[in-house]
Formats: sequence, structure tokens, C-alpha cells
Amino acid sequence: MSSSNTLLASHPQACCFTGFKHTGNATGHTVPLGGMDTYISGDDAHPRVILYFCDVFGPGYINNQLIMDYFASLGFLVLSPDYFFNDPIQNHQDNPNHDRQAWVSKTKAQAAAATPKWIEAVKNKYGEEVKYSAVGYCFGAPYVMQLAATDDIVAAAIAHPSSLSEDDFRKVKQPLLLSCAETDRAFPTPSRRAAEDILVEKSAKYHFQVFSGVSHGFAVRGDEKNPDERWAKEESARGIGAWFTRFST
Repeated sequence: MSSSNTLLASHPQACCFTGFKHTGNATGHTVPLGGMDTYISGDDAHPRVILYFCDVFGPGYINNQLIMDYFASLGFLVLSPDYFFNDPIQNHQDNPNHDRQAWVSKTKAQAAAATPKWIEAVKNKYGEEVKYSAVGYCFGAPYVMQLAATDDIVAAAIAHPSSLSEDDFRKVKQPLLLSCAETDRAFPTPSRRAAEDILVEKSAKYHFQVFSGVSHGFAVRGDEKNPDERWAKEESARGIGAWFTRFST
């Protein structure tokens, strides 16, 4: 297998910070857990848990909450840490002088430091016998890929990822679903195909969803008024839910 470690999914860029806000009523709640506020949706006693790693809009954003509530409706307990520490990107979008790159660097550092402690706290609270799955959207994808390289989860999924290298795919041990946009500056077609080549070469268990007519962010922030984008967003969630059900039942 090749020894190069090219970046396949770029670090967050302009397409990671745009999209449409959705409407609906969230049914979960937020509690402190492992040093971070954590959005929880579903039955707290359920033996199947999804760790949900958000895009830059965070677990307090209604779009993310509605997706988590959907996964909970499938019979999962869904947990999402606020590794933005109450400072998601929408806090700054009306400020033309905001230094987005500095925000990304700061957020990456604090998330990298806090997330392992949070995962350990989750395992301590819910136990080692629970079947854990993990999903990550854009900014959250690297945390899922780190877990997918271990035996801590039974299945993984990422949607329009950022900040992933070839080695992230080489290290995958668990079943991996990739929910991808036809047009994605952060994870373009050549990178997607290179990732698939790596997964094929290592005989990984994987599945790709590739949606035409949508772009980066569609799975969380697609335009609900656009029939194609709405369908792709909903089908992405259905596919991920079915993937996790397959490996956690």
C-alpha cells in the first residue's frame, strides 16, 4: 500500500460555513457530560448509542438537533458534544472583521483536547457493552475516523468531510459509510475516488452515497425548499440510520 499521506478532504473552507437554517422543534435536551455540554436525544437506557460529531454550527443548531432526533426515532440514544464551547461559527457570521481562520485553529485545538475525555466519560456512563456508532459532518469527520480505527465502535459514517488524509482511510477497521455531494470543494471527486481505492485495497467494509445536484453541507444545511436538496438530505440520514442499525442490531 502506498506510503504517501496526501490530504484528501481539505481543512474547513468557505463552503463549510454556508447553508440554510431549517425549521422544526427539537425534542432532546442538553446536559453536562465529560467536560462539555452535550445534546442528548432518545432513551437514556437504550443499548445502542450514536456519537454525533457536528459541523461548525454545533449541537445547539436546530438542523443538527433535528437530525439527531431523527436518529433517536430509529431507536438510538444520540449524544453530541459541544466542542465549540458555546462559540459556534454563527456567533460571528454578522461580523465582517471576524478572523475565521483563527477561529478554526482555536476550535480545532480545544476540540482535539476535549473530545477524548468526553468519549471516555460516555463509555464510563453507558458502559462497555453498549454498541456505539459514530457519525461526523464536515468538521466532525476526523473524530469519527479516529474512532473507526479502534474497536470502540461497531460502525462509522461521515458526510461531506473535512480535514482527512489518506492515512485516515488506511487505518479504518470498522464499517464506514460516506455520504457525499457531487460538487464538493472540500472533498472533490478525485479525493473521493482515491479514498475508495484505499478502502478497496485494504478490503474494508464500506458504502458510498453520492448525490447529484447537491454540494458540500447538503446533509445538514441543504435547502429544504429545493426538492433535490431536501431528498438528498433526508436520504443521507436514512442511509446512515440504516447503516448503524445493520451493525448494532
